[in-house]
Amino acid sequence: MVTSVDVPRLVIAAPSSGSGKTTVATGLMAAFAERGLAVSPHKAGPDYIDPGYHALATGRPGRNLDAFMCGPELVAPLFAHGSAGCDLAVVEGVMGLYDGAAGRGELASTAQVAKLLRAPVVLVVDASSQSRSVAALAHGFASFDPQVRLGGVILNKVGSDRHEVMLREALEEAGMPVLGVLRRAPQVATPSRHLGLVPVAERRADALASVAALAEQVRSGCDLEALLALARTAPPLHCEPWSPEPWPQQSRPARERRPVVAVAGGPAFTFSYAEHAELLTAAGAEVVTFDPLRDEALPEGTGGLVIGGGFPEVYAPELSANEPLRRAVAAFAGAGGPVAAECAGLLYLARSLDGKPMCGVLDADARMTERLTLGYRDAVAVSDSVLAANGTRLRGHEFHRTVVEPGAGAVPAWGFTHPERRVEGFVAGGVHASYLHTHWAAQPSVAGRFTQAAADWAAGAVRALGASATAAASAGPVAGTAARAVSPAVQAAGSAGAAGR
Repeated sequence: MVTSVDVPRLVIAAPSSGSGKTTVATGLMAAFAERGLAVSPHKAGPDYIDPGYHALATGRPGRNLDAFMCGPELVAPLFAHGSAGCDLAVVEGVMGLYDGAAGRGELASTAQVAKLLRAPVVLVVDASSQSRSVAALAHGFASFDPQVRLGGVILNKVGSDRHEVMLREALEEAGMPVLGVLRRAPQVATPSRHLGLVPVAERRADALASVAALAEQVRSGCDLEALLALARTAPPLHCEPWSPEPWPQQSRPARERRPVVAVAGGPAFTFSYAEHAELLTAAGAEVVTFDPLRDEALPEGTGGLVIGGGFPEVYAPELSANEPLRRAVAAFAGAGGPVAAECAGLLYLARSLDGKPMCGVLDADARMTERLTLGYRDAVAVSDSVLAANGTRLRGHEFHRTVVEPGAGAVPAWGFTHPERRVEGFVAGGVHASYLHTHWAAQPSVAGRFTQAAADWAAGAVRALGASATAAASAGPVAGTAARAVSPAVQAAGSAGAAGR
């Protein structure tokens, strides 16, 4: 049902990456949340790390708005879903304001998201090496696309009082409001490494202190009242809010109990979209999180296993040292259990990662490289799997500095059709493993299909265990002893099935 979404909102953009978008957006979220406002945090594009800081600042899940992976038609509905009941929404942009998917015009750019949300834009400018030129820069960004409403600028990395005066005079001459001035403050910088900021889950105590410092910096340097007033100029959106509840073509699996879908978490596996767990739950799964660094067994009753992205390369020794869990994962996969692995999950399922033993589910080895693989992909499923039927088309994103050799199994997971043609990933039994990050909101049937596979597998494991127990009991103690001497894979399958009864 189409509704009117009247949530005040701002898009925080910049001329280029590294200008300070995350600093300002996270600081604004935290500063407004401290004032008692319910703030809905969003991130344009496929980034997983920034939303973790947004969630810390607001106490609400950070949500992505990706016009490439989900399609422009889902940007407003996903925004409406995430911002329901909130007083304010802050959307952090991606790259430069007008930068989008390579060769696709404005597609997936911050500018496109702002237009789809009918939201005013605040431009964060790194002013450290300019004075009057800042006015020309702001004028250019404001006039490049008349449909993008630039409501003002926040000047970042301003060096002195005199520098601030020169910048303000230039922008006043250009008729561009200055909504904030932030001085250079390295003490609140957030540490980075090979794929961006260090995720919140790896430094929670320090991250809380960083977010508090950002809130103070923004509170003292920005005109919060003017920013809130600008946010309230956004007109109502008329759209049908996205819902994880089953679509007409999707139904919940028929069963007595909800299948347990175990989702990897903890410091090594931090990349996930909030909508994935919501879709699995709506499809009928009981979602349970586990930490491969610390937990030595899969959650009780596991019927399906989801291992998303993250930084297993940083934690390879610790992951390798947890042999009980590695064996449990290998046994579950070997018994035909449904497994969906993306990027970090692919590495974890490999035989080794940088020479450290991993789960050995895949006949492949992974290692770190200096080369960054980054970009959007058009993909088609080239085989039937627990995630998608052969021929299913999805859009996704790659972002890694590792390689897996070989890059595809005898049965690949995906065929990429743009920007290059190649096959990638592995499908074997119930395992689907690939570098490709996908957003299931674009294809809700993925969650339904996986949940159905988990339900079917769990039910089959229960039946197999029951038959084995009956045969052992009728044969007497000797046969019972023999029945217990089965392979670890079968034992694990039986244990998982029994717990799911």
